[in-house]
Amino acid sequence: MKAVVCSKYGPPDVLKLTEIKKPLPKDDEVLIRIKATAVNSGDVRVRGLAVSGIMRFVMRLVLGFSKPRKPILGTVLSGVVEEIGNKVKLYKPGDEVYAMTGFKFGTYSEYISLTENGTIALKPVKASFEESAAIIFGGSTAIHFLNKAKIGSKPNKEVLIYGATGSVGTSAIQISKYYNANVSAVCSEGGIQLARSLGADNVVDYTKDDFTKTEKKYDIIFDAVGKIKKKECLKCLFKEGIFITVGGLEVASETKDQLLFLKDLYDNNHLKAVIDKTYNIDDIVEAHRYVDTGRKKGNVVVKV
Repeated sequence: MKAVVCSKYGPPDVLKLTEIKKPLPKDDEVLIRIKATAVNSGDVRVRGLAVSGIMRFVMRLVLGFSKPRKPILGTVLSGVVEEIGNKVKLYKPGDEVYAMTGFKFGTYSEYISLTENGTIALKPVKASFEESAAIIFGGSTAIHFLNKAKIGSKPNKEVLIYGATGSVGTSAIQISKYYNANVSAVCSEGGIQLARSLGADNVVDYTKDDFTKTEKKYDIIFDAVGKIKKKECLKCLFKEGIFITVGGLEVASETKDQLLFLKDLYDNNHLKAVIDKTYNIDDIVEAHRYVDTGRKKGNVVVKV
């Protein structure tokens, strides 16, 4: 089968499309023919070991010192169950599923075997394979941090999302609106129309205005790109307000419940997949180059 192998840390060119042996499912595993995956900010950080300070040492401990221990990268997928192990009860051949693999990686390939009790679920009925792959990373991350901030504790919360047009930010806007929040989105001029189309009540162009210099206060400030600090935002929070960021040491959880929630949101028209560009797996290097620019809006999807 085709797979993209990362033999060392570095620029996009370290990714090589090669032929490897197709996996065989164990008794408790399902073999999935992958139809689509995605390239997100986490993927390019892993490939390039693009962190600084103590985190660089931590990432080497977790991922491998000189090169990734798991050389096939990619953490999200959608596809079709092709074969099941003898003890599998939850899925059958032909089921259309989507999944997250976390630090096990492995989704830049034509096939993958996953345990049936892993972070896997039937994909949204209304979504294509590309759309299903697109909503996973940003959606699960937004769910994790917004739940931590108790987004659902009461309606009409004032929520500000910084970096509102990335994969996490676009999901955060929509999930916040599902909980009847009043959403202020911070982005560049090029993302204003997108943020509004996703339901943002107010949009701040950070190249022209500084939200911290206004009198408006928020129940939740969510830094969806890891670019601002809590101390910069304190005067913008209500007394019981909460600041959350993807830029700290906390790693967002990945659970089947998140996938089921995203499926429900999508199939009931509360969530849209935001896809900036779509590439074929043969062009994975170009996909990584584009994400490296930091200019993507929403998600970059890879068809396998």
